[in-house]
Amino acid sequence: MSTPDEKVSAQNIDAMLPDILKIPYARYLGFTLLRDGTDIIGRMAYADALIGNPLVRALHGGTLGALMELTAVCKLLTLARTIQVPKTVGISIEYLRSAGRVDTFARATVTHHGRRVANVRILAYQDDPLRPVAAATAHFLLATTPAGSREPKSKPNEELLRSTP
Repeated sequence: MSTPDEKVSAQNIDAMLPDILKIPYARYLGFTLLRDGTDIIGRMAYADALIGNPLVRALHGGTLGALMELTAVCKLLTLARTIQVPKTVGISIEYLRSAGRVDTFARATVTHHGRRVANVRILAYQDDPLRPVAAATAHFLLATTPAGSREPKSKPNEELLRSTP
């Protein structure tokens, strides 16, 4: 079930795509966003340049990882509480099966969204969402100050500074 914030943000998905396409690697991947109600699905269009193993004609694992990370970032950006592009702290990818020569899709689920960090689970699939080709868990650092603010993220402890020789 989606929250009212997510429903409002879903209207901005179409507005987000031009900004995403400013990222050169996203353009190289053929990355686009699809709407599924109030949710988003990341799509990586198949291209021969994305093949990592020419013997079995499988997609490169790095392209799958990038698809899942971009989808997670876009999911966080649709949430009203996210002000700036989240910074990736860590991502763990599980490659489950070979990804073939068709378009690949990814769906992200936010498992925790706090004031400073967010955890996201992402599944990448091709023909059947119930048969993922890869899964990932990603951790993001969220902006703590409004966009454009020059306020430092943390202030030094003045007592500590006075006590040092």
